[in-house]
Amino acid sequence: MLGLPAHVRACLFDLDGVLTQTAKVHAAAWKEMFDGYLRERATREGTDFVPFDAVGDYDEYVDGRPREDGVRTFLAARGMHLPEGAPGDPPEAETVNGLGNRKNELVLQRIHEEGVEPYDGSVRFVHAARAAGLRCAVVSSSANCQDVLRAAGIEDLFDERIDGVVTHERRLRGKPAPDTYLEAARGLGTDPGEAAVFEDALAGVEAGRAGRFGVVVGVDRVGQAEQLRAHGADVVVRDLADLLEER
Repeated sequence: MLGLPAHVRACLFDLDGVLTQTAKVHAAAWKEMFDGYLRERATREGTDFVPFDAVGDYDEYVDGRPREDGVRTFLAARGMHLPEGAPGDPPEAETVNGLGNRKNELVLQRIHEEGVEPYDGSVRFVHAARAAGLRCAVVSSSANCQDVLRAAGIEDLFDERIDGVVTHERRLRGKPAPDTYLEAARGLGTDPGEAAVFEDALAGVEAGRAGRFGVVVGVDRVGQAEQLRAHGADVVVRDLADLLEER
């Protein structure tokens, strides 16, 4: 009934863009942060200001990655490199951590002002998976994962949570490395080959493929089905409810 291979015993879900409608909030916060920084730097150095693309740049360099990795990866693509700084750097600091903290302040402000809505189809699918006896986990790069789950009213649907806080505490590599998904499978007592990964981020489907999970489901919210398949998705759907409706 779930549109998954019969051997799948667990479901591992990304948060933003898969379970909750927060990917666009993150993309807007990244753009606001990077555009502000890039404009300041261009003015200081007398160079042209080239804005951050909230679709192309977000998908390629930022989406699904830990916050600091997103800062590093995007800046490296522009030929820019900053000192790491420290996790407690103020948002105005010109460091990797400073820019990451600046973005985090912006996204928290947007979430507070706009609220958080889950995708109805995803909630239906999680309920169906649990009713079928499958265990469920959230695997997110966000350090705000628990707050978002609570705000969306879906925290109680998951048996395990591997988020940005846990990733840091356990010294796991972030997506596109498979570490966080492998950790979630271990927490559920499931072999990777018996777990399904659900991702909307290119880095996330790469992580699912690298971890040799039983099936990697790409969730195409923005018209990138071909890219999701190219990066490792076995199946691509527009909404998780599509898997239920196919049966």
